[in-house]
Amino acid sequence: MVIKQLYMAAFADFRRDKVRTGLTSLGITIGVLSVVLLIALGLGLKNYISQQFENMGANLIMIMPGSGFSSGTMGAGMIGSGMVEFDEKDARDLQKIPNLKYVVPLFFKSTVISSADAEKIGYIMAANEDLFPLLNVQAEYGEIWGKTEINKKSKVAVIGAIMAEDLFENPSDAIGKTVRVEGVRLKIIGVGKKIGDPEQDKALFIPYTTAYGSINPNKTFWSIYLGVPSKDMVPGVSEAAKEILLKRYDKDKFSVSEQSEILSTVDQIFGIINIVLIAIGSISLLVGGIGIMNIMYATVTERTREVGIRRAIGATKRDILLQFLSESTLLSVFGGLMGLLLATGIILLVRIWFPVALNVVAVIVAIGVSSAIGIFFGVSPAKKAANLSPIDAIRYE
Repeated sequence: MVIKQLYMAAFADFRRDKVRTGLTSLGITIGVLSVVLLIALGLGLKNYISQQFENMGANLIMIMPGSGFSSGTMGAGMIGSGMVEFDEKDARDLQKIPNLKYVVPLFFKSTVISSADAEKIGYIMAANEDLFPLLNVQAEYGEIWGKTEINKKSKVAVIGAIMAEDLFENPSDAIGKTVRVEGVRLKIIGVGKKIGDPEQDKALFIPYTTAYGSINPNKTFWSIYLGVPSKDMVPGVSEAAKEILLKRYDKDKFSVSEQSEILSTVDQIFGIINIVLIAIGSISLLVGGIGIMNIMYATVTERTREVGIRRAIGATKRDILLQFLSESTLLSVFGGLMGLLLATGIILLVRIWFPVALNVVAVIVAIGVSSAIGIFFGVSPAKKAANLSPIDAIRYE
């Protein structure tokens, strides 16, 4: 009954000044919104990266220059910076490993892609025909090139969905059209389905032999991907690949990484990122808590006579303390719930385009912390009210 009366009294006070109540809770609302959204975005980025690797299949081995993903981002900028450059001989040597499903040497470059009416910055991905199942690229319009085009060094290309829209407006109109890259004219024979990866959707997929010349004059590759039929075979194939490459390169010049290792590294990185994001969002919660404390101090001053009357008719210090403490806690919980509702709505909207996720732990922590902040920052004003002298409080003007 006592608790019920406390909260009924608190709600009655809130209704008397709805604007102040809303503004007081706003700080906590923004804090909880920030924490939940930042964690959701962090999880979304982690999910996105994991999905890209999973699309390549669980039995994938990636051979990269230097220390692999930790040495820099994917792109031609890594080539020529002292890192190893793979060539066709490496691909042929790796094909000798028994039971391989495929070997995909990949040349990657950011460049200008031009049509008759427009030009855009995009990506060249030059490889063999196994690149398409590796990256899960399927034709929306037209067809995919194959081994015949590689052997003939055919000047053909499959264009990503976004690049097709940028250059031709209607992607289906791209079929049969010509684009120019690094002085080379390429005929579009296929338009890929939109994948959601900006690099792939804005790429031009061409046979690696076609890239030899002005596009890839050194006839080198940024990376080589190995597909293995069974997950159990991955460790053995990784060791075999290392032995082959060590015959030509020093061990610190390249890396042979299994997909599971990379995903584990991604998990560790995003674990740290989430901690940083929570710390950043918590600053908003701290500011909101200070706002509640300031308002509660003002409330104590405004209601000094009320406190004196309550004490005069029998209310104890504990009753006054609980009264003001319940008000600050309710303000925090209300602000936390509003922040959570807003964050949930935003997450549901954003996940249509990006795999953000609502983390249960983040929800519990956000509401728990917002409640704790209300109690923590409400204690000092509540103590001030409880310690008021009844006589002096009644006389207060």
